Parts: sequence; structure tokens; C-alpha cells
Amino acid sequence: MGKEGAPVPGASASGVPESSGVDLARQALAAAKEQARARGAAAQQRKTVRRGGSLRSGSGADGRDPLKLGAALDRLKTERGWEMPIAVSGVMGRWKEIVGPEVAQHSEPLKYDEDERILVVQCDSTAWATQLKWMLPNLLKRLNGELGRDTVRQIKLHGPSGPQRRYGPLRAPGSKGPGDTYG
Repeated sequence: MGKEGAPVPGASASGVPESSGVDLARQALAAAKEQARARGAAAQQRKTVRRGGSLRSGSGADGRDPLKLGAALDRLKTERGWEMPIAVSGVMGRWKEIVGPEVAQHSEPLKYDEDERILVVQCDSTAWATQLKWMLPNLLKRLNGELGRDTVRQIKLHGPSGPQRRYGPLRAPGSKGPGDTYG
């Protein structure tokens, strides 16, 4: 308000100058630019998320590159802690490679106790069970070399399983059948 109570051009009732048309246009333009930047940033963020993150793959190797199946399985079993069970199951399938064809012909692994780390092996004759008994230190070395240190602590050998005991006139009392000599 002026000296005589007349309104001053460009001032509001509170004494703050009013924006003119040019100033209003500038403010509107600045607000529109800010909104456009915000929309553009949101759109760019959606694109980045769709593409799998903000990392860009270049010519160098990174964690998103495809892996061969064996390498992917190795990474998975290491991350999940499956190292020992997979290794032991591999031995069941590769028994012939590890112990050799002659030993594998007369023996086979039956089961593995993870808690006790004991491998149970079935032999087809008492003679082979005795032979493997002498070979135990070497077998343990080979198995732990293939599976990792201290995976198998002990190997239990089982002799042949014979037919059920039948009692009759031709059986000696206390006889255990064909596995009688193996202890």
C-alpha cells in the first residue's frame, strides 16, 4: 500500500511483491522440468531393474557370465555345504576307477555313514575280504585323496552273505555256513 492507501503495483496484500507473467512462466517451466527429471529417473530405474541391475557386462568376466555345468555345480555345492555327500556318492559310482578293476570285481561299497565317516564294503568271498583287510591303509589313502582329507575315517568290510542257516541232520551244531571262516 502506498502513502495514501492506494495499492502498489506488483505487491500483494501482505506486502510481498506479486509475480508477474514472466516470473510465473519461469516457475512453471522449472516445475515442469523437475517433474520430467523425476519421470525420466523412474523410467531409467525400471529399465535398469528389467536388465538385471545397474552393472553392465563388458568384455571382461563378471559374476553374471554363463558357467559350464560342472563349474556351476561346484559353486552350488560349495555355497550349500554339500561337499562331502556329493563326493561320497561319486565314490559309489566310481568305485571301479578308484580301487581298480580287479578289486571292484570282488567288492562293492554298500553305504556311507556321514556322522561316523565309515564306509561299509561288501566282499564276494572270505578270501577277498581278508585281502582287502590288508589293503585298508592304501584304500583309505586313495579314497581320502579322491574325496578330500578325512572324509572316510574307517572302512568296515563284510564277508559274503550265505544262504539262511538251515537246521537238519547234516549240519554241525554252531556252524555259520560259507562265511564260517571269516571273523
